[in-house]
Amino acid sequence: MRLHRNLVVAVIKVLDGTFNQNLYADKTIEKILKFDKRWGSRDRGFIAETSYEIIRWKRLYSEISETKSPFKYGELWKIFSVWAILKGIQLPAWKEFENTPKRRIKGRFDSLIKIRKFRESIPDWLDEIGCAELGENKWTNELSALNKQAEVIIRVNSLKTNVNDLATELLKEDIQTEKIKGFPYALKLKERKNLFKTESFKKGYFEIQDASSQLVAPFLKVEKGMKICDVCAGAGGKTLHLSALSENKGQIIAMDIYKNKLFELKRRAKRNNAFNIETRIIENNKSIKRLHGKIDRLLIDSPCSGIGVLKRNPDSKWKLSLEFLNKIKNTQQEILNKYSPMIKKNGKLVYATCSILPSENQNQIRCFLKSEIGKKFKIEDFTLDQIWIKKNISTEDYKNLNSFYWFFSLDLKSSKADIHSLIKNWIKN
Repeated sequence: MRLHRNLVVAVIKVLDGTFNQNLYADKTIEKILKFDKRWGSRDRGFIAETSYEIIRWKRLYSEISETKSPFKYGELWKIFSVWAILKGIQLPAWKEFENTPKRRIKGRFDSLIKIRKFRESIPDWLDEIGCAELGENKWTNELSALNKQAEVIIRVNSLKTNVNDLATELLKEDIQTEKIKGFPYALKLKERKNLFKTESFKKGYFEIQDASSQLVAPFLKVEKGMKICDVCAGAGGKTLHLSALSENKGQIIAMDIYKNKLFELKRRAKRNNAFNIETRIIENNKSIKRLHGKIDRLLIDSPCSGIGVLKRNPDSKWKLSLEFLNKIKNTQQEILNKYSPMIKKNGKLVYATCSILPSENQNQIRCFLKSEIGKKFKIEDFTLDQIWIKKNISTEDYKNLNSFYWFFSLDLKSSKADIHSLIKNWIKN
């Protein structure tokens, strides 16, 4: 591979924005890619993929290059040179690469990869917590999986088309896809492409949504005419899926504390022809209490650490902190207790996170079930739904999941409540 200076400079700018200015990687890359309209798809791909890879391995590369955050301009070039050397790429005769210690870089790499926190490139505090909660072997395996590059997976909008027809339409736009066993509305791209410029996207035929995320909405077991509420809707990926599953029948109330996210949801819903969605900003408890006992299906896609989506958002591990993790755990319990009274008798609640930590999942459920409202629920053993997932999604197919969602559902009945979980280790067993 031949390195081009303007593309390398673009990567350096992304690293500066992400590491030194604490900007989100995806937004920074999106902004940088607008700098030069002459860049083709290969140039843009180099900038984006190289940036994400260096961001993913920040700790390892900075340790090898003996640099520390915040990084000076020259130190960012040193980090880039580490990436290039380890990739076997010839460094050009640029002043930034003068006196690059190639043999020392390879030697330090061989030494550091024996230590997990460097090999998997994570902060000390996160390594300690993950190991304590999941155990040495499981945590090590999870980290290895989460450090792989994410596949591009889309969810077919069944309100407008189907999997086979969409695959045909995308092929006309030179985009090859394949189905994923166990995910009826998912297609995986065989090669990374910019999907947002396709006619199929503009027509609302699909949304980009990780495969594991696509498993959450079906667990609500929605039926036509139901009153459904998504209380942490955000920009509405799962809300749109619920609309498709309900075939635009009934009512879906999408709630969030962020007005801008709900505005984005409205825009997406219009493109998707999802007309049964009503957005409501959460400004006070009145909007919540008005729905007490009136909801058939409640989705709590809870705020969380996001550790399960490091594959897709590698920069998030550098933004996380122990203080934030402890705070979000309190928020999760507050949300469960605040919104669960919305469910009517025989209704169902699904709580989901994209974290793999028990303290954000199993432990939150145990705590909730001890609360006053939680005492109305009981945990039932594994259900047929879980058996179906375990049987039909092989370990190999599981590699298509870009994020690991943990979720459970509770039936508001006097006799039982179903609890569902989707954890990598559980599927393997």
